[in-house]
Amino acid sequence: MEKIIAIKNLTKTVKGHDLLKDINLEISQPNVYGVIGRNGSGKSVLFKTIAGLLTPTKGEISIFGENIGKGAFPQQFGALLDTPGFLPQYSSFKNLKLLSSIKNQVSDERLREVIALVGLDPNDQRPVRKYSLGMRQRLGIAQAIMEKPKLLILDEPMNGLDESGVEDMREMILEFKEEGMTVLLSSHNSEDISMLCASVYRIDNGVLTKQEDNKSPIASH
Repeated sequence: MEKIIAIKNLTKTVKGHDLLKDINLEISQPNVYGVIGRNGSGKSVLFKTIAGLLTPTKGEISIFGENIGKGAFPQQFGALLDTPGFLPQYSSFKNLKLLSSIKNQVSDERLREVIALVGLDPNDQRPVRKYSLGMRQRLGIAQAIMEKPKLLILDEPMNGLDESGVEDMREMILEFKEEGMTVLLSSHNSEDISMLCASVYRIDNGVLTKQEDNKSPIASH
């Protein structure tokens, strides 16, 4: 069976400090996988390295059998990392249209579909600068899934969402799983992790370990 993610002896060093330390991880089955840890523990660095945005100092990463790093980016991949960045003067549709033009694989119909899927109005002409944080977060999810990725990384996707928005996001993530997508999820909310994740990994000072009980509480940040 082809491995979805295969990480071998991954280390990321910046200015003499190991942000990631000899990480090994294999994921072969589509599902939702949690990555938890305090702020500064290395979660975001790990996610950005998997996404090809940071180059490993040592070790290897392959996604669906293709090596990542040194200018190579994963295929069939989507991500919501940090605060979503959009052109503030344009509407949600125009922002996604511009982003989708990079690969030119997504129809206008699909763009409207994903905007509606995340609970926004595809016909809303308001500029994104007038969106709340929660609305921008939803648009970030739409951007991440518009090309129908097989692997999706969501770094704190519940940020800025009210209770109703959190419920919507959880339902979406479970739907992604049912569609055969693999999701890497980080959240400071232990309920998100226990409800959504089949397996949970904790990262602490750059060291990744698998938790035997995915209902263990998350360390406060």
